[in-house]
Amino acid sequence: MKILKKTTKREEQIYQLTTLVAGGFALGDVLDKLARAAVDITGAKACSIRLLDGETGELQTRSTFGLSQEYRNKGPVSKDDPVIKAAFAGEAVVIADMWSDERVKYPRASEEEGIVSQLTVKMQFKDKPVGVLRLYGSKPGTFIEDDISLARAVASQCALAITNARYYARALQGAQVAQQMKLAGTIQRRMIPKEAPKMPHLDIDAIYKPCFGVGGDLYDFMQLDENHLAITVADVIGKGIPAALMMSSFRGMIRAYADGGHKRHSMSEIIDKLNKNAYSECADGEFVTLFYAIMNIAEMTMTYCSCGHEPTLLIRDGKIAELKKGGLVLGVIEDAEYEIGTIKIKSGDRLLFYTDGLIDAVNFDEKIWGIDNLYKTLKKCSSVSARKMVHDILGYRRRFTGLARQTDDTSIVAVRVF
Repeated sequence: MKILKKTTKREEQIYQLTTLVAGGFALGDVLDKLARAAVDITGAKACSIRLLDGETGELQTRSTFGLSQEYRNKGPVSKDDPVIKAAFAGEAVVIADMWSDERVKYPRASEEEGIVSQLTVKMQFKDKPVGVLRLYGSKPGTFIEDDISLARAVASQCALAITNARYYARALQGAQVAQQMKLAGTIQRRMIPKEAPKMPHLDIDAIYKPCFGVGGDLYDFMQLDENHLAITVADVIGKGIPAALMMSSFRGMIRAYADGGHKRHSMSEIIDKLNKNAYSECADGEFVTLFYAIMNIAEMTMTYCSCGHEPTLLIRDGKIAELKKGGLVLGVIEDAEYEIGTIKIKSGDRLLFYTDGLIDAVNFDEKIWGIDNLYKTLKKCSSVSARKMVHDILGYRRRFTGLARQTDDTSIVAVRVF
């Protein structure tokens, strides 16, 4: 009867482990519960759970019960350790006296800890070792065949619980990253103007389409005074959160130098300051392309600088001209020089500012929409409003690309002069 009760109790304890396997706990919590449960079930003095690091080949102590901090920090154990190798090969390794057995790497530490015997079994999942479960006894030769069976059962549940906990941790991390991306996307969208400013002689519309939740494109408007409007279109080379953060910083720089400073500083001076800041702020491999323009509705002119950016297109009388004056991308050469261009604008003109994601869009055959298709589309839009121009450009591009996923953001600013 006592044997039956003991067996029933152990089966109940092992069953309790399955509730840990099913629970959505953090990995550290799971391991702590399992280490304690292993001692309770087997009657051992202590337990340690070591997980295999696939990169270093070492077994890291992730949880213990009944062991001191000193013993836990005694030193590394690798998969080449003879006891570990035997356990990974399928053997339940029993060491009757850790103080004298040559296979024990730290006999002095064992003696100081007061542990004498040791049982090591592997934890595996889908035929792959994930670590070892070790039980320790305070007397020589503590572990018998029944203990080995129990240890294997506990180790099996441990391996499953550990795997589940890892999946849970990955899912949680994925959810956290998704939430961070969502937040970063919200912040970035708040930087994009909700609508273009209304100024005499100018009909303006714009759109930003990120290919991921966040990206490195930017367009912005700054009404500098009653006659001057600054238009910015920029692209940080990079994607995701880092590019969005860099673009946020760069937007602040542009506004700081341009807003109120356009009367004190020439455009050449503003571009020089932006370049020097980008040079100091951008990490290796990062840079910024920029098309910066100031429209003067009193004199009907547009002064601009293209810093390694796609040239803005001027559509006039059925013809398309590229506004190319400028220089290198920002952030590559500290003392780079930039050419400033000025054009006259007149009623009937259309201007298209855009980032390279517009023309680099691909279809399922990986064919690029390209500048030629953009030119064909613009000739069809030479007499429409700015909003219709943006709508038609994206519509014709969508006919080409279909539902193919894009890898670059798209920003468009269309201006109709009247």
